[in-house]
Amino acid sequence: MSAIADSSRDTTSVADAARGSPSPQAKRVPGAAFDPIFKALLYICSGLILVLLVSIVILLFWGGWPALSHFGVSFYWSTVWNPVTEKFGAGVMIYGTLFTGFLSLLIALPMSFGIAFFLTEIAPLSIRKPVGMAIQLLAAVPSIIFGMWGVAAIIPLMANYIQPFLKVVFGYIPVINYLFAGPASGFGILTAAVILAFMVIPFITAMFVEILEAVPPMLKESAYGVGCTTFEVFRNVSVPYGRTALVGATMLGFGRALGETMAVTYVIGNANRISASLFSSGATIASTIANEFPDAPAGSLRNESLMELGFVLFVISFIVLAISRMLVKSGVK
Repeated sequence: MSAIADSSRDTTSVADAARGSPSPQAKRVPGAAFDPIFKALLYICSGLILVLLVSIVILLFWGGWPALSHFGVSFYWSTVWNPVTEKFGAGVMIYGTLFTGFLSLLIALPMSFGIAFFLTEIAPLSIRKPVGMAIQLLAAVPSIIFGMWGVAAIIPLMANYIQPFLKVVFGYIPVINYLFAGPASGFGILTAAVILAFMVIPFITAMFVEILEAVPPMLKESAYGVGCTTFEVFRNVSVPYGRTALVGATMLGFGRALGETMAVTYVIGNANRISASLFSSGATIASTIANEFPDAPAGSLRNESLMELGFVLFVISFIVLAISRMLVKSGVK
């Protein structure tokens, strides 16, 4: 009976430890009295995140509500943004935010896949470390530096070489030519997408490398053993094995592209209009807020419209994150 009682006490202690509760023996250890304080601090740290999130949502919603009640739901698709007449609409900014984000993802995704697979499968160790370190350094570069680099290097390159070349190649193809119409000024949607792509490539690539390195070597060795090429191993083994995590990493990169501010502000042209041409100037939610918030007096309709724009950007980012988690949870089958 004594053995049974001791076993029961041991089982209870293990269960308490699994729940995070100290065992009776641990309570007699010097310093164990600080354990409840430590737990309380952990709860406070976790709760602070929730308080911060809720406060941001309330601030944006409450600050933008007067603009939404004034213009109605048409605020979300109206393309008019005129501070002089105090008529504001978010249509141009929402379009610019989503369009540049999707376009940057189309550019960044193939490059990220290529770099990640090169680092995990092909590159020798002497090259893998310097390239991996360069990717980490790029991820730490502030967005304003990318914007300055875009103005100094990318815009002249786009205006003098890339945009004229695209006009020559696609300018005479029906329907597609609308995407490459207009003057080759260097500014515009395409330039902003290119800058965003370079900004999200380090993040997506770093996550892709971690995912591809987690693929069991036995699976890849088995594929090589039956005569598969490197590309076939990548397509039929590595990508299917890490498909769920790869989709999650891609969506996180897309979410980062949606909220970039200064780099896009420098190169997009900041024009409140919607055009089918990739060469035309445009605006995003973040760039509009950065440009106009300092000139919007507190309590003015312009300020309230900018607060509503911030709430819209928050909702878009939340939707992207929710879709990402849903795809990861479902296994993207």
